[in-house]
Amino acid sequence: MVSVPDAATAWEPLTPHAVAELLRVGSARWWLSGGVALEHWLGRTIRERPNTDVSTTQGGLPQLVRALPAGFTAWAPAGEDAVIPWADAPDDADVQPVRIQDERSGAWVLQVNVEDGTEHAWLYRRDPRLQLPWDRAVLEVDGIPTGAPEVQLVWKALRPRPEDDLDKDVVLPQLSDEARSWFERAILSVHPHSNWSIHVRSPFAPAKASWNRKNG
Repeated sequence: MVSVPDAATAWEPLTPHAVAELLRVGSARWWLSGGVALEHWLGRTIRERPNTDVSTTQGGLPQLVRALPAGFTAWAPAGEDAVIPWADAPDDADVQPVRIQDERSGAWVLQVNVEDGTEHAWLYRRDPRLQLPWDRAVLEVDGIPTGAPEVQLVWKALRPRPEDDLDKDVVLPQLSDEARSWFERAILSVHPHSNWSIHVRSPFAPAKASWNRKNG
């Protein structure tokens, strides 16, 4: 019998390779997202993560859930700290993030977020003016689809927490010039009041960000 999860249900987050194995069947577009995507791209751990995230599109979510192997169940949010089986969620409900439970342990193992996109491009859900072709928004890293690090940092830029500052400080210096420039333009456009935007070079703030200064 499947235990009904609640706010006290523990997390046993899957590794990126375990995620790829879990989701290998099915045609839904999916990719690692959030901090786990940053670390998988970077090739090392930055800090402890409470959960593992992947993202998909609205159209891909039903395909992804239906393709889950036996022993894993999907649960949708149903108010504060409550969840219901994904299959029981109203058709018009915003059923994200969806959490995946391992029936054997009873623990949460994966969180599935819904992002926006067209056939050809990823769109930022908070502001669809921000777009990237899929092959730039989602990278293949060690055979696993992985959200581009500059995109993950944009998601974190709205209201960065101290742990998000740590992620940025580690990842940003490793970005290519093209990726870093895109990130800086993006946050000035969609999150101009973020404290990450204050020191980014712009016509209104000519000083370079501390992470973008050249020595000498």
